[in-house]
Amino acid sequence: MRVEHYENFPVASRLCPPAIRPAVVAIYHFARTADDLADEGDAAAAQRLADLHAYRTELHRIVQRQLPSPRWRTVFEPLADAIERHVLPPALLHDLLDAFEQDVLNPPYPDRAALLDYCRRSANPVGRLLLHLYGEHGDAARRESDAICSALQLANFWQDFGRDLERGRCYASEDDLRAHGLVRADLRPGADTPATRALVRDLVDWARALMLQGAPLVHRLPGRAGWELRLVVQGGLRILEKIAAVQHAALSHRPTVTAADAPLLGWRAIGMRPPPAGRSPR
Repeated sequence: MRVEHYENFPVASRLCPPAIRPAVVAIYHFARTADDLADEGDAAAAQRLADLHAYRTELHRIVQRQLPSPRWRTVFEPLADAIERHVLPPALLHDLLDAFEQDVLNPPYPDRAALLDYCRRSANPVGRLLLHLYGEHGDAARRESDAICSALQLANFWQDFGRDLERGRCYASEDDLRAHGLVRADLRPGADTPATRALVRDLVDWARALMLQGAPLVHRLPGRAGWELRLVVQGGLRILEKIAAVQHAALSHRPTVTAADAPLLGWRAIGMRPPPAGRSPR
């Protein structure tokens, strides 16, 4: 079994431990449905926000052990079971909804700190929910998980740079644009320039550094969970590598990881080594 489509959800392959798989799928469908409310179709922003508010009300209902209403029953009944069975922290689910509401509002990001704050709510809750399911509650593990999830979110942004511009969205911060002599109006789908390529190079390097910062987490998680995460980390790094391979022309190219990459990802996952003895992961 594999779930697809929600880009920030790095789980639910055959490597996912069977005992937690139903909870993983329930969280995925919760996030996928909310993401569709924020992004899909042609509804006005006001309607999207109203739908997300109604969706949040359903989350409140099941947290209080009330039955969900019919509209999203197939989402919230399995999620209610997962929350009760695994004592999932509802605040992390609310953080995801905060991020989807922010997507509707589509604000500019003044600096990297603002973008990381978005990642804190759009991506990092997924990793923390998975750590909870794995029974890993250490501070170091949470920091590493946050770094991996933020890196995955950033990698998705730089992979989709041109596509997002077509939709009127730009996730490159104003500080980063200014550092390369650019303003938002200089960014046009399909129109790569030396300045935009230099911008994307810096953004890709930032995402790669974050991913490597979090990578030691793969050695904290045992068994299937650790191997799942190895492939997630290598998949994110591979996307960044492919962006670099097209000379960072992200406004006109959208590289993807395909089945042809699987042997390389598997080999690189096997080759991930723990930190030297006597030095704990940072």
